[in-house]
Amino acid sequence: MASAREEILQRIRNAQVPAAVPVVRGYNQTGSGSIELFAERVADYRAIVHVVTNVPESLEALKGKRIVAPQDVPAEWLVDGVTWLHEPLTIDELDQADGVLTGCAAAIADTGTIVLDAGEAQGRRALTLLPDYHLCVVRADQIAASVPEALQRLDPTRPLTFISGPSATSDIELSRVEGVHGPRTLEVLIVT
Repeated sequence: MASAREEILQRIRNAQVPAAVPVVRGYNQTGSGSIELFAERVADYRAIVHVVTNVPESLEALKGKRIVAPQDVPAEWLVDGVTWLHEPLTIDELDQADGVLTGCAAAIADTGTIVLDAGEAQGRRALTLLPDYHLCVVRADQIAASVPEALQRLDPTRPLTFISGPSATSDIELSRVEGVHGPRTLEVLIVT
């Protein structure tokens, strides 16, 4: 006679595993990734938003600062007059920088959210969490209308970071505190 443990394990081994059933989701995936809506929504989160046609001209305010930039940002973004810091950087070096300049993987108009996936012009996640200032460049063609549309554009195996405004949290009394889990200042350049 088999022990109770062996009997249970045998039942598990013999169990029939049902075939995976695809789940059909009826999400609305139509609409326009409107620049205006994205700019309005990201500004609602207290981000600084600029709609621009020329990235280098828009970076003049960074002159005299120490800014972290991933190795693969477009060369024209690395304007003169800025001390550009590149990887590898220690945590202390990141923390002492004045800010970080990155691109993004996608942006979501409905929610005013920026998505990073550590891809081109984004660097590793720590780059956007330690400096107190994050300047993110979003191209108009990266703006999806909705979350489902944005998710279709992204690789689910990559590390995804969703940013909806500067880092902030509220305690039980709803007192807003900024800069707890990332930059206190988020500035977004939307490139048309």
